[in-house]
Amino acid sequence: DFHPTLSFDFDEAFDVVAAEVKNVAENVGLCEVNGFNRFEITGSDRHSFLDRMFCGVVTRRDGRVGLGYLLNHRGMVKGEATVANLPASDRGPQRVWYGSAAASEYHDMDWLKLHLRDDEDVQIRSLTNDQTILVLAGPKARDVLSACARGDWSKEAFPWLSLRECFIGFAPATVLGVSFSGELAYEIHVPNNALYAAYLALREAGKTHGLKLFGARAVESMRMEKGFMHWKADLLTEFDPFETALDRFVKPEKPADFIGKEALRKRMEEGARKKLVTLKVDATHAPAHGGASLMQDGKVVGTVTSGDWGHRVGMNLAYAFVDPALATPGTQIPLDLYGEIVGTEVIDPSPYDPSYALMRR
Repeated sequence: DFHPTLSFDFDEAFDVVAAEVKNVAENVGLCEVNGFNRFEITGSDRHSFLDRMFCGVVTRRDGRVGLGYLLNHRGMVKGEATVANLPASDRGPQRVWYGSAAASEYHDMDWLKLHLRDDEDVQIRSLTNDQTILVLAGPKARDVLSACARGDWSKEAFPWLSLRECFIGFAPATVLGVSFSGELAYEIHVPNNALYAAYLALREAGKTHGLKLFGARAVESMRMEKGFMHWKADLLTEFDPFETALDRFVKPEKPADFIGKEALRKRMEEGARKKLVTLKVDATHAPAHGGASLMQDGKVVGTVTSGDWGHRVGMNLAYAFVDPALATPGTQIPLDLYGEIVGTEVIDPSPYDPSYALMRR
């Protein structure tokens, strides 16, 4: 009987989402994320191939996970992907799992295959329709995982950005120590036909730890707080990685001639045209919506890409590309919130939080 009102304002689900976020922050939550794509990349040249595709360092060590960005030939952000290195096992040879946004499967597959060379030993196949993902997040996530999966899951034995094949109950799984929520979290990749078995094992193990389900709207709130960006919302081909606050993921000096390298160098010489910032919005009734304009003296000086309420920080948050001169923390920029002018304040020059303090617990 729950029917939220359709509007541009925060709706009746606000308190429901807040409760889900609170439980993830204090205990542990479980969420299914069944839309993300997954490619398996094999062959002896898999890492050199990815090194040519990514503008930053590509993780090569077995059992480790990394995040990277692809550029187009103009040096603009083309895509974002995680790279997970699986060691040889009875489930397959040494291989890389490439994971990116739900909507980008064909986009990314076409881009990767377009740049394969005839002399490279690289094979790419999609696992998107074979695998799904359960996310276990919160300070008690490690306790729940330890209760239903064999092995040592301590911070020392399985640190952040680690990868391990295991069984959740009797369901085969591949666990990645990554998070889109900002909390200690695990992505648990399981074959579709083992999803229910893994789900039941996690629910049973979580009974004594306060495990509750959480959904995509809670994830959206938490990722806004942490500075994580969505492809085609905040990650756009109109901007280069430096304009998009991805400096730490770009290595223009690396030996590999990655796609967009020369164009990116030229853009670096020219300087940024816009900068992505985090804003605190002075409104409690509605979030800032993608495409909303930031105004100054009657002129548009920035554009919102994402907005939502941050339940852990108690702020109405937004990301926006603004003129570089306005990217300093403390800068006040009026926002056209669907016809109403409200105040905003730049609270960080870069939305990406380098501390990762919550996830390192």
